[in-house]
Amino acid sequence: MKVMVVGSGGREYAIGLALKRDPKVKDIFFAPGNGATFLLGKNVDIPDYEELADFAKEEGIDLTIVGPEAPLVEGIVDIFREKGLTIFGPTQKAALLEGSKIYMKNFLKRHNIPTARYLETDSFEEASDFIDELDTPIVVKADGLCAGKGVIIASTKEEAKKETQRMLSGEAFGDAGKKVIIEEFLDGYELSVFAVSDGENYILFPAAQDHKRLLEGDKGPNTGGMGAYAPTPLIDEKLYKKIEEKIIAPTIKGMKEEGTPFEGVLFAGLMIVDKEPYVLEFNVRFGDPECEVLMPLLNTPASELFYKAATKNLKDFKVEFLDQYAVGVVLASENYPYGKSKPTEIIIDDIVHEDLALHAHICYAGVSLIEGKLFATGGRVMVCVGVGDSIEEARKYAYLLTGQVHFAGKKFRRDIAYQALQADAK
Repeated sequence: MKVMVVGSGGREYAIGLALKRDPKVKDIFFAPGNGATFLLGKNVDIPDYEELADFAKEEGIDLTIVGPEAPLVEGIVDIFREKGLTIFGPTQKAALLEGSKIYMKNFLKRHNIPTARYLETDSFEEASDFIDELDTPIVVKADGLCAGKGVIIASTKEEAKKETQRMLSGEAFGDAGKKVIIEEFLDGYELSVFAVSDGENYILFPAAQDHKRLLEGDKGPNTGGMGAYAPTPLIDEKLYKKIEEKIIAPTIKGMKEEGTPFEGVLFAGLMIVDKEPYVLEFNVRFGDPECEVLMPLLNTPASELFYKAATKNLKDFKVEFLDQYAVGVVLASENYPYGKSKPTEIIIDDIVHEDLALHAHICYAGVSLIEGKLFATGGRVMVCVGVGDSIEEARKYAYLLTGQVHFAGKKFRRDIAYQALQADAK
């Protein structure tokens, strides 16, 4: 089987690693890939989706897997399907669940799926009045795609109004913020739950937990994610059942009823308040860095899972996950997330400990190959992933691996999975 992965980040590298260990996969292509994906397959630099679909046809690619949200929102799945190609991901209309936060919130309302009280508006006066009704903190969201940075948690009403004004004026996020959602703050803990769907049937992955804030103790600005782990002990069978019955199942059913069946990865970003799940957001792809800790736990051939989902054949398909844990620690560049950093060479020590080599690996993200050497050229440079029989063991391997990697300005959080360890200690 020939498989193409669309995207260039750590998520796509993790999918590539899962495909690499899949005996059914003969060739892997990355479009466009990054400076390290050549280690797993061949990079293809064809930015136009029509031309990329033609390449897939000519090359005889059996399955295309779309990693990031932007191509999905831009309609890559529709283009590939029109040419008779098999592609894993939602259509452009179904991708609105992530492409428009207003569409998503109104969908939740129509189908009685639990979420925070909210207002959608393009009027500052209307937003300001609603802000005055809410307790602090207050959540302000840009409607469109903002690369994971379009959500502000304002500690005062004045800050909420200021951020709303910045979004509506186009100053903060351009056109993506010309409409906003003002939302009540839910006080609980966050979980990431992923379902792979064929439009009617779905398979749940183990629940993961991301760490959005830049600094230890969940302080500092929001980022695209500084680390993740799975599965999390912050969920039990009872809560899983609530999430499935109140959120996942009615979403898949509702999308089908509205004529936009959801095929691909439904990523439910949840807040758990007093043991009840509420939807914070939907994404239409695997999270990053959650994907990097979920793929190593997948014991079923990755190509089989994605192909069956893309061809509406998930019914009665059984997926196996390893009875282990994975922890991923993001290594970021010096100025992340405030601005660009200058390219710096990456040096990786030889791993002499067999245990570490067996239980840890790197998922490369913001890297470029320059004159045969790897350089850190992106915000989030890589994810060091450890796998073990406990969260503590997986975490140990992940952090040991971070010590093997060197580049100027390297920074990372030293408390990934701290909530899970606190929960286990109780």
